Amino acid sequence: MLTAGEVAGLIAATGWIVLVCVLVMVLVKLTRLITETSKAVADLTARVTPLLDDMSLAVNETNRQLVAVEAIAKDVKRVSGHAAKLSAVTHTVFTGPLIKVSSIGHGVRRAIEVRRPRKAVRRR
Repeated sequence: MLTAGEVAGLIAATGWIVLVCVLVMVLVKLTRLITETSKAVADLTARVTPLLDDMSLAVNETNRQLVAVEAIAKDVKRVSGHAAKLSAVTHTVFTGPLIKVSSIGHGVRRAIEVRRPRKAVRRR
């Protein structure tokens, strides 16, 4: 028969064996998790790198086209300024004399109307 000390030692040894088995299982699962995580990171890196390259190209192309758009906008601003100046000059050149001719014509017509004798208007 086993003594009380031997039974206690056997229980302690069995507890240690169970503890070691549980720790081994946890370490195996942890190893699998780390391996899968490493694979996922490697796969993600393989997929993200070309996307980042494409994004970099797109940003560079956008910057290049923005420079072109800026040049076009400056040209449009300059042309609209010239058009405004041309409109002002045209307004000054044509409207001043046109107003004078129109006012002279109106004055002459009024003078002719004043000099003409009026016809009697029939009342019904």
